[in-house]
Amino acid sequence: MAKSGDQAAPANTAELKRELHNFVTAIVGKDGVNLEDVDRAQQTLHALKELRMKESPVRPDGGSGTEDSTVPEEFKCPLSKELMKDPVIVATGQTFDRAFIQNWLNSGSRVCPRTQQVLAHTILTPNHLIRDMIVRWCENRGIKLPDHTYFNGEDEGLTRADRDHFLELLNNMSSTLPEQKEAAKKLRLLTKRIPSFRTLFGESTDAVPQLLSPLSRTKPGTDIVRNHPDLQEDVITTLLNLSIHDSNKMLVAETPTAIPVLIQALQSGTIATRSNAAATLFTLSALDSNKAVIGKSGALKPLIDLLDEGHPSAMKDVTSAIFSLCILHENKVRAVKEGAVSVILNKIVCRIHVDELLSILAMLSTNQKAIEEMGELEAVPTILSVIRETSCPRNKENCIAILYSICFNDRSKWKHLREDERMHRTLSQLARNGTSRAMRKANGLLERLDRAVNLTHTA
Repeated sequence: MAKSGDQAAPANTAELKRELHNFVTAIVGKDGVNLEDVDRAQQTLHALKELRMKESPVRPDGGSGTEDSTVPEEFKCPLSKELMKDPVIVATGQTFDRAFIQNWLNSGSRVCPRTQQVLAHTILTPNHLIRDMIVRWCENRGIKLPDHTYFNGEDEGLTRADRDHFLELLNNMSSTLPEQKEAAKKLRLLTKRIPSFRTLFGESTDAVPQLLSPLSRTKPGTDIVRNHPDLQEDVITTLLNLSIHDSNKMLVAETPTAIPVLIQALQSGTIATRSNAAATLFTLSALDSNKAVIGKSGALKPLIDLLDEGHPSAMKDVTSAIFSLCILHENKVRAVKEGAVSVILNKIVCRIHVDELLSILAMLSTNQKAIEEMGELEAVPTILSVIRETSCPRNKENCIAILYSICFNDRSKWKHLREDERMHRTLSQLARNGTSRAMRKANGLLERLDRAVNLTHTA
């Protein structure tokens, strides 16, 4: 806004609002704060107030008076389109009202609503400058702005006392062993029962390391994990609870101590701890970037070992984790190298978790070394027998995909198909009654089999 004597002041609300928009945009867009811009913004607000007072005096009933046409756009939350009460800045530098951006994050979204960029973290930084400008704007208009709540306590069901309790529990994770155990148990229950507590971990880069500190400080030969399995189980289960929240997945995986602690848990502790560690890796692997981090960390070997042990209560979690990780090509190579093929085939022979393991084996069948190993382990008769026994169309599809890869890679395996066609006609039945995908591959095998027979007869 020009100083007195330089030029006539803008005479209408629209011009004042445009000028205020320019000042606020300049203030927010710069790394530093230009005090002259702030002064001009305040002068413009004062002029806007005087003009507004002439046009429509402040209501004596104390109403807000914040009709959509009078609130500067810079003071509105991009999500709610309303005057911000507690403006905060997200990782992309955009400002939102805390209540609405927190709800956005709690819904599982990990992108900035305004720029659609993936958020590097979910820490919300108070925007004191915009807050002060909003407060001043409201004071000049006689508007009472409600007291802002820290971390959106009212909307999330969390009070300041809840947050203080959360911080106290985290601090106790670095205290004496009895306090660590009590704090770990309480954090496990809170993150299970109250989803809002899961989001608290995203408010500080130190929260996850504090949670893991009793386990991450342990060294080989120490007794804390062996002698206090309940502490390990509570910490790992808490990590699982908070990893369920999408906004925490990257935060957890990129915490240096997290994956090593999970690998340690896969190898030791109660079966519940090992199962929950596998479930946590599965949950974290929902992000492709996390798949790579987990794979490079060496987590596939202990997962395959746990699969080989075959604890019924852990099988679902461990198969889910291996399947999700092996979507990434590099992890397929690692899984095959760590002996996944033989372990999986042994379980299928025993008819243990056939559905899940066939899905993994079909995925691995795109890897040349895996195909060769399946052939060496005489997988063809086993897979044919599963086709005959199962009524699940997806299982039949996975089986025929595995057979297709093996037989077109190793011509010596066609003898198994010929013998099966003579005795059971498994492929012929699948070619008539299977899904379109299964029928196509079954017919492909049968055609190749017929050509091989014709060539033999001709010879």
